[in-house]
Amino acid sequence: MPSSHRVLVVLGGLPATGKSTVARELNRDGAFAYIRIDAIEQALKDSGEMGSGGVQGSGYAVGYAVAGDLLDGGNDVLAECVNPLPLTREAWQATARTHDAALVQIELVCSNPATHRLRAESRTVDVPGLDLPGWQAIQQREYHPWDAVDVLRIDTAAISPQSAAELIRTAVRTVKVT
Repeated sequence: MPSSHRVLVVLGGLPATGKSTVARELNRDGAFAYIRIDAIEQALKDSGEMGSGGVQGSGYAVGYAVAGDLLDGGNDVLAECVNPLPLTREAWQATARTHDAALVQIELVCSNPATHRLRAESRTVDVPGLDLPGWQAIQQREYHPWDAVDVLRIDTAAISPQSAAELIRTAVRTVKVT
């Protein structure tokens, strides 16, 4: 455990599993500096400077850099993102290591396909300009299973956002005293 006791919480999972809802509940007391990759990516798109290739991995790269600065400033950080690939997960791990912080990795899943689909089809956009993926796009998205043993998997079909946030708070408290 890093001596600083700073924590980087990475909250990932497919779209419409409840990441933003759980993140808001987790951070209702403002305990974390909050980084949302959707907001970063939308800002990059809105800048008009991304060209025909689009954002690609730029949003994540900005997220890693901002998380590092916030950790260096003594903040605990909550990063919300899909985190779909081993590459992105390894980069978050490297960010925590480089900035002497503990890492708590959370994967939200929704084990009930009907519930997941309903969420995908009924949610509202809270990032201006963000085009939310539909159910078919979510199902076809490249998303590799998380195989790390130190990942806390939370099924949002089985528990409330409040209960999910409490599980994460417990994981953070545990890593802070280790």
